[in-house]
Parts: sequence; C-alpha cells; structure tokens
Amino acid sequence: MAESELQLVAQRIRTFPDFPIPGVLFRDISPLLKDPVSFRASIRLLASHLKSTHGGKIDYIAGLDSRGFLFGPSLAQELGLGCVLIRKRGKLPGPTVSASYALEYGKAELEIQKDALEPGQKVVVVDDLLATGGTMRAACELLGRLQAEVVECVSLVELTSLKGREKLGSVPFFSLLQYE
Repeated sequence: MAESELQLVAQRIRTFPDFPIPGVLFRDISPLLKDPVSFRASIRLLASHLKSTHGGKIDYIAGLDSRGFLFGPSLAQELGLGCVLIRKRGKLPGPTVSASYALEYGKAELEIQKDALEPGQKVVVVDDLLATGGTMRAACELLGRLQAEVVECVSLVELTSLKGREKLGSVPFFSLLQYE
C-alpha cells in the first residue's frame, strides 16, 4: 500500500465524540469527499488491493446504501467494472430480493433487483465503514440468494472494537483504515 497515499486518506477522516449519541466516536468521511486528491487516493488504494488479490476475477462492485454509493461507482470505474446497488427496502423499482438484518432497536431490510446479477458472477461489496457488520453480512446473504459469489468485502474505515468482520464468516474483508 502506498504509505503516502494512505496517510493522505487518514488525514481526511475526522472524529466527532458523542455523535449521534453519547459514547459514540463518529468517524466523518466528509473531508475526504471534499478533497478530490484524497478521494482519488482512497479509490486507487482500494483498487490496488483488489487487483493484487483477485486480478481480473471480479465481475461487479456492489455498493451499499447509502455511503457505499459514494465509493462503489468510482471503484468500479477504476477497475473497469460495473456497479450494482444494494438499497434499503422500498427504494428499487421492479422485482427485488430482500434480506433483513438486526439494528440496535428493531430490524431493517436490504434489497437488490432480481436481474442485477447472474448466478456465479463474482462480486465485491463496498461500504464506507464496517462497524458491527450487520449490514455487510445481510448484503452477502442477499447476493447469495442471487447465487452470486462474494469474493471480498471492503471498506474505507473499520471500527475493530465492534468486531464486524467476524459476522462475515469466511468472506474475506479489507479496510484501508482501522480504529478501535
């Protein structure tokens, strides 16, 4: 990993204590998105990892609603791939497949269009941050229902103390930046 590019990315992540509730240390990617040089560096670093790990054996990038949409299309373009969207329930037209996952208080659902992927296609799931892993796990289950193969999940930031990567089971996971 290009250390200077990684430092550039890390410098653009800011922290807000007690947001959105007391005790939470919020990692804000807004400064990264505001700075085109840092944002391009984050995409190059993620793409470089995927190229070295998978070569040309990825068919699509799947971006998670909503901040995964900020990284998914740019990453897909950098790799010369298409991007499919995994959205919150009720946001996609046409026939969909859904998967539910637990939230702190209740549950939520993700959906993908039934014709988004063909069986056997290889997909990388991308989001801005991995926390508890519930959303990313649900995305993997959803892709499995379409008989796609999730070859890896990636994110810009990982909150390691929440152990979200454990919820992904055998699916490989990669993050550019790790925080407790």
